[in-house]
Amino acid sequence: MNAFQLRGGTIHCEEAPLPQIAAAVGTPVYVYSEGAMRSQARALLRALSPLDGPLVAYAVKANPNGAVLRTLAAEGLGADVVSGGEYRRARWAGIAPDKIVFSGVGKTAEEMVLALEGGLYQFNLESLPEAELLSEIAVSMGRIAPVAIRLNPDVEAGTHAKISTGAAHNKFGIPIADAPAACARIASLPGLRLNGLAVHIGSQLASLAPLEAAFGKLGAMIGRLRGEGHDIRTADLGGGLGISYDPAQPAPPTIADYCAMVVRVTRGWDARLIFEPGRLIVGDAGVLLTEVIRVKPGLGQPFVVLDAAMNDLVRPSLYDAWHGIDAVRPTGKRMIADVVGPVCETGDTFAVEREMDAVEAGDLVVIRTAGAYAATMGSTYNSRPHAAEVLVDGSDWALIRARREAEGFLEDERLPHWMTTAD
Repeated sequence: MNAFQLRGGTIHCEEAPLPQIAAAVGTPVYVYSEGAMRSQARALLRALSPLDGPLVAYAVKANPNGAVLRTLAAEGLGADVVSGGEYRRARWAGIAPDKIVFSGVGKTAEEMVLALEGGLYQFNLESLPEAELLSEIAVSMGRIAPVAIRLNPDVEAGTHAKISTGAAHNKFGIPIADAPAACARIASLPGLRLNGLAVHIGSQLASLAPLEAAFGKLGAMIGRLRGEGHDIRTADLGGGLGISYDPAQPAPPTIADYCAMVVRVTRGWDARLIFEPGRLIVGDAGVLLTEVIRVKPGLGQPFVVLDAAMNDLVRPSLYDAWHGIDAVRPTGKRMIADVVGPVCETGDTFAVEREMDAVEAGDLVVIRTAGAYAATMGSTYNSRPHAAEVLVDGSDWALIRARREAEGFLEDERLPHWMTTAD
């Protein structure tokens, strides 16, 4: 579902004109389509319907806004969380404990206690020291912690190095060769119940081949461990299927192609499958709506200076990521420009030598495919406020995170006792 389309010469989100939102809320502001999120969630669930009761646990890190989580919870999705904060958000949004998977390489004792008290489907453990700590905590609380072991299958994902998680040199998981010994040790620990295995090899994958290779290794290990007496009931296949950012690049595999591969590869496993999609569900459902401050002449092409910056959307600076950039009210004229923000970093650049709609000061612009790993990675660098967030449902829309202006930052700061404001 393409929720952001021209209607009468103006880009709308569903039925809501973006200039209306900008006038009421200001810019920069993230705008999300509830319909687009629901459409993607339903498409994935339909494609997985041949499987027996899979758990689709949305990766909260992709976009943790409470209204987004509530929308996906209503579609039947669970949550993949990687912190105590994400766990609390998932529960606040109405996601049942038995649909929550707690992943992450650095779970703390406090986070383990939180999840054991509140309930969850399973912890995905990433090391023996983590398992030993969880065992101690579970015993002290009189609880049994359901666990799976995350394997590192040593499969190169073919994605950006900073979001690859399944190669041998990455920090994630237990090396697959060590899995039998690790399972034996974990099965011996009191307070733990070993349920299954998990893999996740990276994000924004453009090919099914690495995923199929990882799943093949996982399936073989399930068979081996069952032969050694372990009751493996769950197989967490992670997430990572890519979406299209740049239309000039080959399209990633479709949901249907991915699910067909999963059904084929996992046939005969006799395990409940778990999926952790994030970007796949919400990436295309959002844009960053921003205003042109000015068009500044440059040595070659002009600079289009936006009121959005790298503190609002860091992906281009961090990953050299490509995002579509369009005028909200295009005139049909075109220009070639560098698109930048006002932050005092050369890295505060959204596009270089980009052919785009011609714009001038005061025009509204959308940066597309900004529903995932966008607002959630924002900062207050240069003492800039976080961008506001809005959710749209048809012609209706609501502010779901207010912009906290610069004055608010000072409310959280304290001067030490030897200073005074007069200094």
